[in-house]
Amino acid sequence: MKDYKVFEQSIQINASAVMVEQCLSDRTLMHRWLNPRLRCEPIGEWETKLGSRSRFIIDLPGIEPTLNNTVVEREPGLIVWEFVGFFRGRDRWECQPNAQGTKLINRFEFKIPNPLVKIGFEIFAARSTSEEMSAQLRRLKRVAEALYIQSGFR
Repeated sequence: MKDYKVFEQSIQINASAVMVEQCLSDRTLMHRWLNPRLRCEPIGEWETKLGSRSRFIIDLPGIEPTLNNTVVEREPGLIVWEFVGFFRGRDRWECQPNAQGTKLINRFEFKIPNPLVKIGFEIFAARSTSEEMSAQLRRLKRVAEALYIQSGFR
């Protein structure tokens, strides 16, 4: 996508793709690995099927920036949320099964329409956003691997 900034990261998870995908699609599990300042609320019923809508809200002192999301791609092992708000773009999560379990790839591509917000993001938040994506993947890995062990390796 032209003029979009892209952060892409991946992590190897020692759990099945089904378990990893469950961590992406089950809202209770999501809140175990999402940044504690970020919450996800459904618009209607919570689902991750094509066309499902939700909003991600960032809890900041005095403000709560919100991204409205729609699932625009969905198949087994793949969820893509498209969002509109102070950012515009997509958050793509893909589970790739392998001999060790699952490689999870997260691709966050976005643009910031407001030039002042864009400059502020570049100066103050671009690096921390990338670092938080890595931390988020590590937290998701812990949740998925614990779930996998609890399931008896099913």
